[in-house]
Order: sequence, then C-alpha cells, then structure tokens
Amino acid sequence: MGIKFNEKKKVWEAFYSKHHPITRQSVGLRRHAKTKAEAKRILPELVVQVQRKLDRQITPTWQEAIMGCEESMRVSGLNEKTISTYTKCLLTHTLTSWGSRLVTEITTEDIRNLVLKNLADKSESHKKNMIKFIRKVFTHLVEKGALNRDPTPNMKFKVGDKIMPVLTLSEAKQLLESAKELDSPWYYHWVLALYTGMRNGELFALRWSKVSFETGMIKVDCSWNNIDGFKSTKSGDDRIIEIAPTLKSVLMELKIKTGNGEFVLPRMSKWSKGEQARELRKTLSGLGLPIIRFHDLRATWATILLSQGIPPIKVMAMGGWKDMKTMMVYTRKAGVDIKGSLNKLTLHSPRRSASQVVNFPSL
Repeated sequence: MGIKFNEKKKVWEAFYSKHHPITRQSVGLRRHAKTKAEAKRILPELVVQVQRKLDRQITPTWQEAIMGCEESMRVSGLNEKTISTYTKCLLTHTLTSWGSRLVTEITTEDIRNLVLKNLADKSESHKKNMIKFIRKVFTHLVEKGALNRDPTPNMKFKVGDKIMPVLTLSEAKQLLESAKELDSPWYYHWVLALYTGMRNGELFALRWSKVSFETGMIKVDCSWNNIDGFKSTKSGDDRIIEIAPTLKSVLMELKIKTGNGEFVLPRMSKWSKGEQARELRKTLSGLGLPIIRFHDLRATWATILLSQGIPPIKVMAMGGWKDMKTMMVYTRKAGVDIKGSLNKLTLHSPRRSASQVVNFPSL
C-alpha cells in the first residue's frame, strides 16, 4: 500500500495489494492521479475494492448461498417437496433485492426491511415462514464457515389461531350422496378421504395389498407427491386405520371395478396434476356447501369422530398425529373441548310472566 510519483509517466500513483487468505495469491490495484493529494484520496478506495475482489473469491453471493443450502438440505435427507418450497420462496422474494450481493453485505436491517416492506401485503404466516427460510440459509453458511454469525433477526408475528372450515356430518353425507347420484369421478376419492382421514398423497399411494377385508384394517405406510414420487408417510411412521362397515361395502364395490389393478383409487390426470382441491371446490359450490380444501376432508373426518365421542387418543393414532397439541386443533374445530361447559349456566328465567312497570322514587 502506498503512494509514489512515476517519473517515467510523470503521474502520481496510488497502489494497494493483499494476499488471498487461502491461495496466497496477490490481488492488487493501481490508479494514476494528477496530484499527490488526489492519490491520497484514491488510496482508501483501492483498499475497499481489493478487499471486495478477495471477498468475491471466498464469499458466495446470496443466490449462490441459496443453491448451496439447497444441496445441503438434499444431502441431509429432506424430501424434495420441502426443498422445493424453501428454494422457490427464497428465489421469488429475495433474488431481485439480494441475488448478486455477497452474503456478508446482507444485514439484519436488510432482512427486517425485506420482510416488513417487500412482504407487507403477505400474511403473517407467510412472513414467519420467510424468516425461517432465510435463517436456514444463514445457518448453513455459519456451519460451513463462510460467515461468523447469522444476521437473521428474531421477529414476532401475530399468526392467529383461526378455526378453518370443515364439513358437518350432514354436509359430508350430502357431498357423498350427491357425488354418488351424479356419478362423479371423484366419488371414491372423497369416500376414502372422509372415512379414513388419509392425506391426499397417502390416498394416491394406497395399494390393495394394504387393505385387509378379513381384519377390517388399512395399513398406511406410503405417500406420494409430484416431486418426490412414492415415499414414506409425512411422519415416517406406519399406522393402522379401521375400516367402517359402510366403507367396507364401498371398497368391495371398488375392488370389483378395479379388478387386478395395483392401486385402490382410480388414477386421473387431474389428480396427478394436483387439481383435486379445485375439483372439490367446484362440487361443493354447486351443492351450496361450505368451500373447503381437499386436505380439510381429513379435518372433517377427525372432527366428526371427536364429536361422536371417539376418544382423541384413538383419532390421533389413526390420523398419524404424534402429539396432543396437534390433535387439539381438531378438538377445537369439533367444539369438543368446550362442549357441555355451559349446561348449568342459568342467569334468569326466560318463562317469567309479563313484565311489570316498577316506579323508582326520585332522588
């Protein structure tokens, strides 16, 4: 680092060099100036520029960090569906602002501004997830030694504990009876969903070899999605679901129709493309029933069982939930947690005789 006068060119020169910490290669810059004072002003700029060139050789850009984190998640065994969600959200919401920036240049304030300003129109749940996704990348960088600390701020979001809509027992009956009457191609799919509480991917992967008419049980040990293909269930655990008498009749009818087919439910292109929710909404709308997602058929199954007095522990076991906290979400939807609380609440007699006018003495 220094300043000198070049006699040959008759100009002042500012120069600065530094060795790469790993390769030990020298990285340097040199600029001319008309005066010594100008050369002194240039020198600090050269220091910054040389350091940035070194950083670019050892520090990834934000886009490169996302790709590196994606590969790390894949190596750690996360399924492709989860990895795709992380990567897609990060690229969609951060690439424009941070894509070419070095990860060392992204500050806590940058992250906070991106979430609060750029995502201002998004839900609190979406913002919370974005913080989780961003923290995942920085955690990966810290673990591999590319950063000393994770700049992701601790932010709180008011994610409301809303009760999502489900179908009542009578509404579920109406859906299935109407679908049967209209010969809907989705009839059997909705029957299985409402009688077993299985997830969409588990229904898609269900094989006849897992259905036992003798024991009256269905073994759930496989799932499917359009990115990972066939894989284990969401929790990784197998579980058993009892076959209700009515469902047994439907399954026997379906077995005759499918013949020697491997899978229980008919394969449809719309199902493979993930359009099952749209098809359900169209039918519900046409029947004047509450609009719910396909996944909410699982919640409907749980709430109906709970409202009929089936112990939560049994519903939890058949549904594949590992803890009561998750199960409580469905308990709330069914109203089981509060049912009967006000049976003894009596504040007045509604059958009192006709009202009488009472005159109060003036004060």
